[in-house]
Amino acid sequence: MNIKITGTGSSIPERIQPNVQFSSNSFFDATGSRIENPNEEIIEKFQAITGIEQRRYIREDQTVLDIALEAAQNAITDASLDAETLDYIIFAHNVGDIALNSNQVNTLPSLASKLKAALKIKNPECVAYDILFGCPGWVEGIIQAKAFIKAEMAQKCLVIGADTLSRVLDQSDRDSMIYADGAGAAIIEATEDEGGILSHKTVTYTSEGEAEFIFYGTANDLGKGTKYIKMFGRRVYEFALSKVPLAIQSCLEASGESIDEVKKIFIHQANLKMDDAIVKRFYRLYKKPVPSDVLPMNIQEYGNSSVATIPTLFDLIRKEKYQGHHVEKGDLVIFASVGAGMNINAITYRI
Repeated sequence: MNIKITGTGSSIPERIQPNVQFSSNSFFDATGSRIENPNEEIIEKFQAITGIEQRRYIREDQTVLDIALEAAQNAITDASLDAETLDYIIFAHNVGDIALNSNQVNTLPSLASKLKAALKIKNPECVAYDILFGCPGWVEGIIQAKAFIKAEMAQKCLVIGADTLSRVLDQSDRDSMIYADGAGAAIIEATEDEGGILSHKTVTYTSEGEAEFIFYGTANDLGKGTKYIKMFGRRVYEFALSKVPLAIQSCLEASGESIDEVKKIFIHQANLKMDDAIVKRFYRLYKKPVPSDVLPMNIQEYGNSSVATIPTLFDLIRKEKYQGHHVEKGDLVIFASVGAGMNINAITYRI
């Protein structure tokens, strides 16, 4: 028995928010002092570092449940599956279900339960629960689904990664330009087909203050106490470069496969410059050059949608030749992510 992804789906929000839309913002630093550099200069530097030219936001009348439902339905259809046969629905997110201007995170009931109801699944033995695991949440959901199937507690699982970070943005924070909305889903099944999940690795770092690198915090005096998603960007960058390559290496070595066999690395779309540096350091561990086509990226047009970046990119490339990238049966790929916690995880997977 092998454990494989048998269907994928995604939902890309309709609203396009180009960088120029931030030209009229007033930006402040972490001390609450106004940044005097011209906004054009701030945005130009932001784009050079992150690679982001635009991002996607949900419509005003939508919440995360709307895009999660679309992604889930697409994955279920792709897998030719009856939703009633699902054993688990695992929903990874970070900010809950937030209506426009509500200023309230809503996680009761769980988004997984809401999604199960929206899918009109009647079977009470289909268990639905959420994961709060930072940006690596979807990858961790896949790892948990694999564990359920391997333990013979399940045969079919739906794993969702969806966030609407546009609802928790401090418009006076330069880092707010990174974040986006999106949803991606996958069906995980026990199958006799070759390939599937070969190995996985998860680590959590907290001993040196890493748990506070990404957090909810107030937005100087303008926020009047309202909390928004915040991060210490430089610390996250340095942490990721030092720790993520080692986690990916550990995962690959546990699979018994060679780095020369790796066709694609689907890494969390956090920051183009950072992701490129992580992959370079990973290959440096093997004294190998980075293959020119190993790292697909879509952060340039979709932004950082947290838990949704890997499943949406994988769905795009699995179903079409996105930016010239494609995968074929038998290809060895790696999924890897880093985010709030600070958590890192990776999966080696044979398509």
